[in-house]
Amino acid sequence: MRNRNVLALTLASAAALVAGPVTLPAAAATAAPAPHSGAHCPQLSKKLPWYGDNRARLQKVIDERGTCANPHLGHGKKRPVAAFDWDNTITKNDVTDATISWALRHDKILRPKSWKSSSKWMTDAGHRALTKACGTTVPAGGPLPTSTDDACADEILQIREDGTTMSGAAAFAGTWNHRRTVPQYAWVPQLFAGHTVKEVESYAKKARKEALAAPVGTTRTIGSHTVPGYARYYDQQRDLIRTLKKAGFDVYIVSAGSEPVAEVWARGVGIDRKHTIAIRSVLDHKGRITTWNQGCGGTGATKGEAIPYIDGKRCFINQEIYRIQGKKAWDKQRWGKRIAVGGGDADTDVTFVGDATGAHLVLNRNKSEFMCRAYDNADGRWVVNPMFIEPLPRKSGTYPCSTGAYNEPDGRKGPVLRDDGSVVPDQRDTVH
Repeated sequence: MRNRNVLALTLASAAALVAGPVTLPAAAATAAPAPHSGAHCPQLSKKLPWYGDNRARLQKVIDERGTCANPHLGHGKKRPVAAFDWDNTITKNDVTDATISWALRHDKILRPKSWKSSSKWMTDAGHRALTKACGTTVPAGGPLPTSTDDACADEILQIREDGTTMSGAAAFAGTWNHRRTVPQYAWVPQLFAGHTVKEVESYAKKARKEALAAPVGTTRTIGSHTVPGYARYYDQQRDLIRTLKKAGFDVYIVSAGSEPVAEVWARGVGIDRKHTIAIRSVLDHKGRITTWNQGCGGTGATKGEAIPYIDGKRCFINQEIYRIQGKKAWDKQRWGKRIAVGGGDADTDVTFVGDATGAHLVLNRNKSEFMCRAYDNADGRWVVNPMFIEPLPRKSGTYPCSTGAYNEPDGRKGPVLRDDGSVVPDQRDTVH
């Protein structure tokens, strides 16, 4: 399934597929094997600052699950898995957005025949706004002059950011499972329809070079939008990945961004294409990106209904890493079929990070459902850390865990529930 040749389908065939330091509760403790006295235990760098005792807590999991306690990992003994979100988890700032920014400033977005066809949820208002702003002078398939056409660039950025037009009208409408997709995320690879994967990779490489060279705090103005102009790999996360790999873990990236972009950036922390999971576009018979993407959990190819987003990240981990096929891929698996370490920064990561059996690493970006789980710390394994660069201030008030932090499949907000059905009480922000 990781083979790109599988994705080289015609559109017709695609359509047919249609906390800071905590005390571990006794009830949550899991007996771990004693470290192997003769084994070398790869160590996290003590020169890189972590909040509280977070480094020690992560090191404990590495020692218990890695080669220190299991020296025969990789020699007949299955490796433990660590999986991380990418944007604002391994890097500061969103690398897919950095690529969109670069593409808009270099006229790399191709005009579709109809904006309505760029997303199955595109509204008439969204279609009209994009058509008016971007015009019809450029032939379909030709590059839009977004480097000079502020109105066109503005509409694209506004819809990507908020799912609304510049006038405030909804750009997307209809029915979708809000724990499996969000239209403006799915729309990003759809914006690159008509390009080849190699072309998008080349844009991502140029955007990466530009963003890493820009000073921390740099912003750019595109149309009337001000967007981040820099990105950085977090040194702590680079070190964590290096240490996990040295200790025998298989380390994966699971992102709700465009896969060619995620793959370019993942190489910078030693993670190859095979270990990078993101929105994977279906290609046409000429190898060009279409508005279809590979599905999960028995959905087949879709136009965005199933992407690595909230429960979708669990599904793709189960399907791509543990080879669980069909509807079962949406389900929480038994202990031996779950990742050991998970890390993320937002609600889109809450399900797969919560599935981890060893440590749930959370970078605090004040995302309600995620922080409710993290601060509730039901199993004693949640590790909360401020962002390593430009951390957010303390959130005022409390997270509305008991009433409106959970993202319901139909888009409503509800209470966050523990596995036993009890309600998570409202939580204060204590790690910032």
